[in-house]
Amino acid sequence: MGDPIILVAEDERDIRELIVFTLQLSGFNVVEVSNGQEAVQKAKEIKPDLILLDVRMPKMTGYEACEALKAEEKTENIPIVFLSAKGQEAEVNAGLELGAEEYFLKPFAPDDLSKRVNKILTKYGKL
Repeated sequence: MGDPIILVAEDERDIRELIVFTLQLSGFNVVEVSNGQEAVQKAKEIKPDLILLDVRMPKMTGYEACEALKAEEKTENIPIVFLSAKGQEAEVNAGLELGAEEYFLKPFAPDDLSKRVNKILTKYGKL
């Protein structure tokens, strides 16, 4: 079993780079995309161990991407975590109802992100 693969979908480049850097430092393989549509395509290709989805993205929102991933046999069991700015609680609940594992509020502390990702991967037997 190699290092877990984490797919990160975030349209804001600086936030995406911070997440990628943080997770790579923790020893994960990270694949990055900039919208929900790419996230769905990429997930089918690489079958990541965890997907981090920003809620608000162009072309396809995090929710639409989550729904598409959960409807697809290849990707339905991959844990999904939403990244959401503060104050979007209603959106967050909608995401959890779609089957997301949990959500992280932005901005987050890098070490907190790593810890939570580790916890989820451990729960799913990926670590």
